[in-house]
Formats: sequence, C-alpha cells, structure tokens
Amino acid sequence: MNVLYICADWGIPIRGFKGASIHVREFVNALTRCGNEVWLLCTDRGEGNPDPHATVIEIKPQLSQERREKEAARLGLAFDPQDVAVCHELDKLSYDTEFAARALAELSERQFRPDVVYERYSLFHASGGRIARTFEVPYVLEVNAPLIEEQERHRVLRLKALAQEMQTRCFREADSFITVSEPLKQYLQAQGIAAHRVSCLPNGVDTGLFHPDIDPEPIRTRYSLGKQPVVGFLGSLKPWHGMDFLLDAMVQLRRRQRDQRLLIVGDGPGLEHIRERVRDNALEEHVRLAGKVRHEEMPAYLAAMDLTVAPYTAEQPFYFSPLKVFESLAAGRPVVAPRLGQLNELIDHGVTGLLYDAGDLDAFVESMHSLLSDPRRRIVMGANARRHAVASLSWDSVVARAVKIMSQPPLAA
Repeated sequence: MNVLYICADWGIPIRGFKGASIHVREFVNALTRCGNEVWLLCTDRGEGNPDPHATVIEIKPQLSQERREKEAARLGLAFDPQDVAVCHELDKLSYDTEFAARALAELSERQFRPDVVYERYSLFHASGGRIARTFEVPYVLEVNAPLIEEQERHRVLRLKALAQEMQTRCFREADSFITVSEPLKQYLQAQGIAAHRVSCLPNGVDTGLFHPDIDPEPIRTRYSLGKQPVVGFLGSLKPWHGMDFLLDAMVQLRRRQRDQRLLIVGDGPGLEHIRERVRDNALEEHVRLAGKVRHEEMPAYLAAMDLTVAPYTAEQPFYFSPLKVFESLAAGRPVVAPRLGQLNELIDHGVTGLLYDAGDLDAFVESMHSLLSDPRRRIVMGANARRHAVASLSWDSVVARAVKIMSQPPLAA
C-alpha cells in the first residue's frame, strides 16, 4: 500500500528529540517494515536524528509581512504587525491555504499516487482532506492531543474561533480517526464524531532497539554514577511532566536513602528551573542532567537506570500515551507512576512497576524507596516488564492494526 503521511505541525521537527518527533519516525518505520511504501510530507525536517525509512518531502513555510496582511484581509481581520502571537497564527493560516497545492505539485512531479492519506492532526491545518479527495482515497486522521485546549492552556491562542472552525472542517473531512488514548476518543465524540469512526491505538516501542541486554557501564562512568542505585527520568522538560514534584520527592528520598542518584535525560523549557532547584536544594551530588540524547542512544541510558519514573500531576485531563513508559518497560526497567489514564493499563501494579495516587508525594517517595532498597524485586519486575512489552507493546503490532483501519472503505458518519 502507498501511504502518504502528513505532519504539518510546525512544532514537530521530524528528526527532532521530542516525543512527537519520535512517534512520527517510529510509526513511519513500522509502516515500512510492514511492506508499505511511505512518503512523508512535513513542515520541518529538523535535525538531530536520522530520517525515518520513507521518502521525506519538506514543505517549508514561506513567511513575509505581505503574506500575513493578505491572509488577514482574506479573513476580514484587522492587522497589527506588532502583535507577535497573531502574526504567528496568520503565518500558519497562510501556510495552510497553500499547503495542498504545493504538496500536490511535489507529488505530481515525482509521480507518487497514494492509496491512503494518513495525517497527524495539526493546529490551524485543514488541507489534508483536500489532498485525499484529489486522489479519491481514504483520509485517516490521527489525533494526539486536544490541540486548541492545550495551546490555550500552556501557550497563547489569539484566533481561537478560527482554530475551532478549521478543526471542525478537518474533522468533517476525515473518513476515520485514530487516537492514542480513550480520553482523546471521548474528546472526539464530544466534538460530534461518531464512536464507530474512532479507533484507540496507544503508542508502541521498538523492542529490538529497546531491550535489557545493554552494558550500563559507559553511561554510569560518564555521569559518575558508580554502583549507586539510579532513578531515571526521560522526556521533554515541560510543566505537565511533574519535574518539581520529582525534585520534591528526591529531597525526601535523600533523607531516607543517601546513596541514590537521579539521571534526567531530556531538554525543554524547564531545564534552567531544574538547575536552580538542584542548586537550591543542595542536590548536586544526587542529580545528573544529561540534556538532549539521540533516540538511538536512549537504550544505553536506560541500561544505567535501575527504575524509571513518570511523575505526572493530576492538574489536567490525562490524555497521554507516554513513550517513555513503553521504552522503559521494553528495556526491562520497572516504572513508578501515578494512577492516571493509560498508565493504569500500561503498568501492572506490583508486577511491572508501582502505581501511586496522583499528587501523593509520600506514596511516590515510598514507592521509589521500596524498589531502590530491594534489588531482587527490581530485577523480577524488570523481567516481567520486558515480557509484557514484547508480547503486547511493539510498534509493529500497533501499526498492523492501523493498516487495517487504513484499508477499510470509508465509514458512514
């Protein structure tokens, strides 16, 4: 099957380090392994990691004041060049008006005709459906987050009505939907999408890349971890990942267990704040900050960890399908996480990790301490985690289900 995969999100560089970038690459790689020919249209190819196994076409935004003014006039909006947020949103709207034509020209020149258009939903983007209709093929839309609400909560959203209008148009064009969690399926139903048109496919993991048979010593030596028990965190350092909660827990844990270390792997807007917290709480001896790490190197970092944590807080609806949990389990590392959303299904409490009530700091500390103090229990849980990942969590099994959905004739609304 010829699959045209579209990722027009400006914030997802295909070669990047964030979870969304990894998701795109891993999904596309699994599609290719399943015998499909995949062409990937993207806004930002990025750098830092290899391209996925696909023909990648980068359709870069063409930014100019003239384009913004033209888009504002088309939409009947007053234009203020000093309003940075509105200018950025006008850039995205202008980009979307040209995206389909530019994409179709590229595909025509290279003589690629898809059997299905599969798009990762992006804010202020609604032209994927036009591409699918041009080829008269099914249009499958993957929804990974309630983007309007997320943008409004964590960033800035000035043209909300237009964002809502374009989302409605995009959803109306889609033949079927894939979400990574049940709360997102419920979100789509609240937008008027019939339940039978939405399939829930959680994320996956490359169980060949992530496995427990990796030497931990190179990373332990690089970060002076010695033989100390190591708690690991992997992910972008954003507010919803609970980094303050984690550091609060490490302060308490230090009083009970002086020899443990925390290895934080990742980058993001919260990095400088974490550095300040480490200094203010005199945790320099106990915390190591690795920064950005190429995805193919992540298994070596997991090998240096005795357990990993996913310290999400309960401040918002939990719609995530956390890649770091899948990768930790595949690497044979028990995971300590709150009882939130999909984490309840991913982690078998007492078997592949430990769950605690979200926001309960004492329970979080006790869970980590109990595993750090019992190496044999960690080893047993890690072996259970690996078996579970191989049996149920591989990207190949996830994408095989997605291919079945792509192959179906369009469903009636």
